[in-house]
Amino acid sequence: MIIVLLLGLTVGVILALTGAGGGILAVPLLVFGAGLSMAEAGPIGLLAVGLAATLGAVMGLKNGTVRYKAALLVAGAGIVCSPLGLWLAQRTPNRPLTIMFAFVLMYVAFRVYQRSLAPSTESKPPVTSKPPPCLLDVDRGKLNWTGPCAWALAVSGIVAGGLSGLLGVGGGFVMVPALQRYTNLTAQSVLATSLAVIALVSISGVAASSAAGHLQWAVAIPFSIGALAGMICGRLVAAKLSGPNLQKGFALVSAGVAVALLVKAIQ
Repeated sequence: MIIVLLLGLTVGVILALTGAGGGILAVPLLVFGAGLSMAEAGPIGLLAVGLAATLGAVMGLKNGTVRYKAALLVAGAGIVCSPLGLWLAQRTPNRPLTIMFAFVLMYVAFRVYQRSLAPSTESKPPVTSKPPPCLLDVDRGKLNWTGPCAWALAVSGIVAGGLSGLLGVGGGFVMVPALQRYTNLTAQSVLATSLAVIALVSISGVAASSAAGHLQWAVAIPFSIGALAGMICGRLVAAKLSGPNLQKGFALVSAGVAVALLVKAIQ
């Protein structure tokens, strides 16, 4: 119980310090720390990440940084695909599922490290050669909705939802870069909106998993409590720490965990 609680606490802190993609470490921590299979760890990781993301999203709503219409559209598309991902996860052998997760984690580590080397974009959106499909109207404080904008966000939600169900991840590593690419939102708004999407998609995935009897509540409850506590603690100190250094550290840890998962799967 204590070990599971500490594992959840670790996930919550990482999620708060590194952004929405930090929750991807929940599943490997459960695999190595609690001895679960990938299919068993997935729904538990999804529940913990979803609850922690909900807490972060509520904080974002209070600050006015969540673009709730965009979050609802993306989450709606993700909710459709999340149960399909869960269905596939329960029918895929543990070894190929572990290898797949390891490669996804390696990709996330590479992308995070790459972003840590780029100039800071905390105060302004990234400069691109042409405007993104989703533009924020500064006067109204809302996105200008167009066909290309809705389509880009919906496709992002489909990908995030499918991976969320299949691998037990929140999908933040999909949503954050997607929102950065397809919108001109600030970094704070991107993170808060992504957390809102993760919260909504995770709820559907957890509900489907619980209904099918694949969720181990004895492990899920203490792990989730730890994740919530970690999110609160992490948010209190996140602003005082260097973003690029945190991203580098997260990338290196993720790469090490990915290698460990590959070794475990091959043995």
